[in-house]
Amino acid sequence: MDAKCPHNSEVNCGDCRMNALCLPLALQAKEVERLDEIVQRGRPLQRDNHIYRAGEEFRSVYAVRSGSIKSYTVSNDGVEQVTGFHLPGEIFGMDGIGQNRYTNSATAMETSSVCEIPFNRLQELSIAIPTLQRHFFQLMSMEITNDQHLITLLSKNSAEERVATLLISISNRNLRRKLSPTRFRLPMSRADIGNYLGLTVETVSRVFGRFQKQDMLLVDKKEIEVLDLEKLRQLAN
Repeated sequence: MDAKCPHNSEVNCGDCRMNALCLPLALQAKEVERLDEIVQRGRPLQRDNHIYRAGEEFRSVYAVRSGSIKSYTVSNDGVEQVTGFHLPGEIFGMDGIGQNRYTNSATAMETSSVCEIPFNRLQELSIAIPTLQRHFFQLMSMEITNDQHLITLLSKNSAEERVATLLISISNRNLRRKLSPTRFRLPMSRADIGNYLGLTVETVSRVFGRFQKQDMLLVDKKEIEVLDLEKLRQLAN
């Protein structure tokens, strides 16, 4: 297996093709080596395998190396609410920092691999490497912003606005990974999209159909081609 393949548990932070996203660019080679010493890499996760569940003791934050991860909560009456989708190079699990217990559960949406970063070790290393500490403060700030974004997204009146906003988010995140912003595969199901956006599965499917008729998208199951990115951005506002 290629040493740079993100599924490879032997890959290190210096070789990983995701390091430009989840590591601060200012880290020196020796500092990356020190971080690499605390990172734990397990075997690939299969679809629906959990990384952690809500209520479990908070021990680590995680970085997606390959595949995709869904975070969700379950209400007292057993209703699931999807709270986020995490793509390669993105950090998740910071919801556990405040109360020392995870408030969300996290599960693989497809065959995936993650890097586990024990938080107590990360804190120790952050004291020695201020750049790393600043980077994780920025990540926590982004997490708060993402929560606010979801609240704003769910307050939008139009189903088209909600779906367009999600597609633009994935497009932008693909661009950060140096992938195509207009051709991508949606790792999540229509049911998960609907749950996340507060829409029924039927409504999500109808919106995709309307976007196709308006020549904004080509949709082939989970494969998406954005034909009019600017129009989609305007709709997402």
